[in-house]
Amino acid sequence: MYNGAMSEFIKPNATPFPDALIREAEGLQLLADTLRSARVTGSGSLRVPDVRRVTESELVIPRIDTAPATDAKMTALGEGLALMHRQLMPDYGFEVDNLIGLSRQNNAVMGEWGAFYLDCRLKPQVAMIPDHGIRKEFESRIAAHQLVLRDFLNLHCNHPSLLHGDLWSGNVLFDQEGPWLIDPAVYRGDREADLAMTELFGGFSPAFYQAYDSVYPRTDVYDLKRPIYNLYHTLNHYNLFGSSYLGACRRNLQALERLGARQ
Repeated sequence: MYNGAMSEFIKPNATPFPDALIREAEGLQLLADTLRSARVTGSGSLRVPDVRRVTESELVIPRIDTAPATDAKMTALGEGLALMHRQLMPDYGFEVDNLIGLSRQNNAVMGEWGAFYLDCRLKPQVAMIPDHGIRKEFESRIAAHQLVLRDFLNLHCNHPSLLHGDLWSGNVLFDQEGPWLIDPAVYRGDREADLAMTELFGGFSPAFYQAYDSVYPRTDVYDLKRPIYNLYHTLNHYNLFGSSYLGACRRNLQALERLGARQ
């Protein structure tokens, strides 16, 4: 909700997790710090709102007066995100669990990306599936290809990057000057996991991808990684919102079989 007199946006905690807004505030600060380290500053650049105050019940940030996205603003978003992703992080994962939407996001600190993605992203979401038969189907299919998947992800991840973690169009705002990142689910991982999610629900223009690739080109296996990374998000949506996402989960899961066929 907006507090117009003070130009503030007050976000209440709408989750069952008392630490949800604390973790979100930490994520905003990490994004801001990493953008500064990458020298992404100034008018028109990619920005993150300052946290004015945070408690278990509310998060207060400056009000952002939204304006339409333009190619120039999408270019600033792509360039800023690529520069942030180029910053070398020390390891994969994160020190504490946080939230992805309305779900708890499992975290741990690891030296290997493939193991982190399997153990802290895919497997916890599959374990949450309430239907026993579907859960066993997904467990079996992932188990059959987990070694190939782990090796593939390790081979094709250059280094750990700080990720926004929930990078769909609803979590990017634009004002008259340029883009803002909001509502993060941060962790350290393969930068292309962020990019994959930008394509899950649309809303990012060709100017965004052109600008990103001009700074930090995507790998030649990005098209294969995209459904693997979006499997995590479609599983989360299936667990939160039901069977309308089951087909997308199964389609994304087919990418694991395609990995097996490459061997």
